[in-house]
Amino acid sequence: MTPPLRLVVAINPTASFGKGRDVGPAVVQTLRALGHDVTSLQEPDFDQLLEAGRRAVATRPDALIVVGGDGMVNLGTNLVVGTKVPLGIVPSGTGNDMARGLGIPHENTEESIEALIAALARPARVIDTGRIEYIDDETGEPATRWFACVLSAGFDATVNERANRMQHPKGASRYILALVLELAGLKPIAYRLGLDGSMTDVDALLVSIGNNVSLGGGMKVTPDALVDDGLLDVMVVRPLSRLAFLRIFPRVFKGTHVSDPRVSIDRAKAITLDSPTAVAYADGERIARLPVTVTVDPKSLRMLGA
Repeated sequence: MTPPLRLVVAINPTASFGKGRDVGPAVVQTLRALGHDVTSLQEPDFDQLLEAGRRAVATRPDALIVVGGDGMVNLGTNLVVGTKVPLGIVPSGTGNDMARGLGIPHENTEESIEALIAALARPARVIDTGRIEYIDDETGEPATRWFACVLSAGFDATVNERANRMQHPKGASRYILALVLELAGLKPIAYRLGLDGSMTDVDALLVSIGNNVSLGGGMKVTPDALVDDGLLDVMVVRPLSRLAFLRIFPRVFKGTHVSDPRVSIDRAKAITLDSPTAVAYADGERIARLPVTVTVDPKSLRMLGA
């Protein structure tokens, strides 16, 4: 039996309605019933949750557990990256792509909580993260942020922006509907792409940088990415007609789109990406307008249950 631990549970502030409403309290109640000392963080918005999380992590708990989707994973990653505090996930969001890629149960809450309990009794796995350097859109100042799953910039980020504004439908189908709606304006973007210092001008529909496998609820954009190989997978989709795009798109859920000659995958430790029109998203969260510099940060995140 796992000895009593001091745990911090951060709950998605937007999970006050819908099927995810009861997951956070269930996690806290279960862990306390097992004898653990649990601090529950429930704040009205992400900014206040981030600040409360910083204070809690500074006390060096035995683990930080986030309850929610990939946005919560991103918040947790940025709170504990580079520390000895491991990150646990109880997925209850829309996409849950980080959990998918790590083999953490993401469709059944009871299984997710059981997996977390089992993970608390095992050593944490140490994985890589991606470090993003960019100019903050609001302040105009240089900023740094980490991601654990996938950064995207281009058509997929545009779809993400639309999907995040939509209230319905729920689940992964929201991303698919947003994609269909954005297809009307499908056109290539001119990028300046650097891979470990080798610079290229490329016209593409999208660029994705994967530490993990998928985004958007199971779209395996970088299907062979490994979270602990010290490299990031860079997918580029060159210009396609709408019809060609629609033919390739269903294959992304199996990761077989990479066999198309207009889709390329490269691996690098440092990537620079620039465009006058594109926006970068990471783990489903808006980062900033390009340019960004993304560097792998090897063995920087301790992860429970992976």
